[in-house]
Amino acid sequence: MKNVSGNSILVFLLWLCTGCTSVNQETTTQAQQGVIASRGMVVSAHPEASKIGLAILQKGGNAYDAAVATEFALAVAYPRAGNIGGGGFLVYRLSTGQTGTLDYREKAPNAASRDMYLDAQGNLQAGLSTLGHLGVGVPGTVDGMVTMHQKLGKLPWADVVQPAIDLAARGVILTEREARGLNAAQQEFQQANKHTSHLINTTGWQAGDTLRLNDLARTLTRIRDKGRAGFYEGETADLIVREMKKGKGLMTHQDLKEYKSVWREPIKGNYKEYTIISMPPPSSGGIALVQLLQLIEPYDVKGWGWQAPNTVHVIVEAERRVYADRAAHLGDPDFYKVPMKGLLSSSYLKQRMAAFAMDRATPSAQVKAGEPQKESDQTTHYSIVDQWGNAASVTTTLNGNYGSKVVVEGAGFLLNNEMDDFSAKPGVPNMFGLVGGEANAIAPGKRMLSSMTPTIVEKDGQLFLVVGTPGGSTIITSVFQTIVNVLEHGMGMQEAVAAPRFHHQWLPDRIDHEPKALSTQTREILKSLGHQLQERAPYGAVEGILRLPNGKLEGGADSRGDDTALGY
Repeated sequence: MKNVSGNSILVFLLWLCTGCTSVNQETTTQAQQGVIASRGMVVSAHPEASKIGLAILQKGGNAYDAAVATEFALAVAYPRAGNIGGGGFLVYRLSTGQTGTLDYREKAPNAASRDMYLDAQGNLQAGLSTLGHLGVGVPGTVDGMVTMHQKLGKLPWADVVQPAIDLAARGVILTEREARGLNAAQQEFQQANKHTSHLINTTGWQAGDTLRLNDLARTLTRIRDKGRAGFYEGETADLIVREMKKGKGLMTHQDLKEYKSVWREPIKGNYKEYTIISMPPPSSGGIALVQLLQLIEPYDVKGWGWQAPNTVHVIVEAERRVYADRAAHLGDPDFYKVPMKGLLSSSYLKQRMAAFAMDRATPSAQVKAGEPQKESDQTTHYSIVDQWGNAASVTTTLNGNYGSKVVVEGAGFLLNNEMDDFSAKPGVPNMFGLVGGEANAIAPGKRMLSSMTPTIVEKDGQLFLVVGTPGGSTIITSVFQTIVNVLEHGMGMQEAVAAPRFHHQWLPDRIDHEPKALSTQTREILKSLGHQLQERAPYGAVEGILRLPNGKLEGGADSRGDDTALGY
């Protein structure tokens, strides 16, 4: 543990003398055990998607067959984030120990330009990148699923797509949460579409209503029969381009035909006896996660306790430095030379915490991005482990809730608003409050920076944990805190994903926290150190699978949504 002295000792004693238990009494969560299974597990954001993924495992499919089936089922049952009009990332670990990642992130259309969202005076025009056709990036989901299945799948392609077609054909019964979400977006659906989409209900959606998805069933059928060409060419491509023209969007037939997902080497790092395997750029998640874990490793967060003042203080100070680095140094590695090794070097990380003090917060205005050595809200996640020990951690997104709100007429699916994830103007925050610069500037064919953090953890060379979450800028810190909950605070999977969370992202300079994340005493101590705090509604939906000492699997499904863990 790093030495403390002076006022820091007084702060340390202030909470220690009250006892760790009493400080955190208000935030203690009742230990819960998740779903336990012996052979396979699927954890996703919707019960129908989890059922379909599990059925594929029981049929003899592997984790990657189940991933394809789950992804397409989410496109049907979970329209706020499940998609074929968006993109995502896969982190995989085979039973042999081989690991890898697949980047099927959306790309800027070829007609995109650096200042496309600025007016004549150079000011950002509100809404252009978030609502409507101009915010749409070229989708990567279908190409990603085809590419993953060709390399890693076992069952025939038609077998893993068909369950989603059947689900779309019979319609989806809305949960209370999904009905509420659709109702909240009605005005934007009407504003973004020049036709009456299947998502519009003038009398309001109710839990138990059936969402009819006949157009989507036909689109999925084309994907089943023609694979990649069933989306990026032919009738579906024609419908997408026609939709773009109606709303003055930029995507063309050429953009669709040229799209390719990319296999990339994972980010790997060590935390004590654990190996962290996560997503590289254009995701910021893997680098940020490994940075955070290595920045807090010298400190006794286990001894201090869960959500104790010193634990929160150290984590927040690490988070503000990591998000400052994110803003300056991370972007699409095919367009910008990301200093990955420099950002993860032990000497650099040690330097990043050199100005840290236990007795005071560091104002974000005083925290700038470091200088590493240069080298010559809506998203969804699912975690899957099969009977052979293959693991898939997949995060996929439309960006905002229901993406751009644009439904492709005649095709029945929503398009993303991922263009907002670029830095439209240096220093101006996007919808999640994140700022960026040159590394993430808009360019034709470029992938926008992401916070998605699909992650796999090994212990002693064996599969230990599979985890990920939606949540925009909070994804990184949610995955990070869930991992710390398990590794340092001894929580099981369900308890770890359900535990209340807090978040700091450098700018704005404040700790956002869920209502039960910090006790009254902890909040007062943090304020005395100079931290600004703001309570916010619960966020994220962490999906995790933990391999228990007896070899069984515990699935943790976040209670913040309709998330479901199923195993056998």
